Amino acid sequence: MKLRWLGHACFRVEWGAYSIIIDPFAPGSVPGCRDIHETANRVLCTHSHHDHNYVEGVALRETGAEPIQVTPLESFHDGERGQLRGPNTMYLLEGGGVRAAHLGDIGCMPEPSLLERLQGLDAVMLPVGGHYTVGPQEAQAIVEAIQPRVVIPMHYRSERFGFDVIGPVEDFLKICGPWKRYESDSIEIRPGMEAHTAVLTYLGE
Repeated sequence: MKLRWLGHACFRVEWGAYSIIIDPFAPGSVPGCRDIHETANRVLCTHSHHDHNYVEGVALRETGAEPIQVTPLESFHDGERGQLRGPNTMYLLEGGGVRAAHLGDIGCMPEPSLLERLQGLDAVMLPVGGHYTVGPQEAQAIVEAIQPRVVIPMHYRSERFGFDVIGPVEDFLKICGPWKRYESDSIEIRPGMEAHTAVLTYLGE
């Protein structure tokens, strides 16, 4: 399974010729990030905020067999059971012996039943910037609870992109354990990979 980071919380998930776009953001909604113009077999949105639900940015092509099984897992955008920012849908993605999950704008520790569903992941796409989502410490607590092989940080800022109210990825890297910075915006996920945090490079500016 190939995961390509398109900026913010948006990813392209590929298995062979089949692809899914998760959380496309509206034009101009994320400072420093180029507009989303993608073609895929399916588009998924974790919640209804404009920086996560621009389905118009994805042209859908005809779908035959779907090699990636998608399971929605309902959670919350905040620590008040959605009272502040609403619901959040995490997506469990399974195909070819690989299990990955996109946690959307998770704003609190998932409930025990959800943590059970997220055990044994080969990869997790996890927000780490705080303010709108979990911050570094909360994100690391989720990692420790579900023990994924590869952690891919998202929804953070750098000097070149992102909301100024959220934190940089470096705050998470200080506490996350082994990590590696990739020169690419993509990573191939395989079963049994070495456990580490994979910092992808945003190439879309």
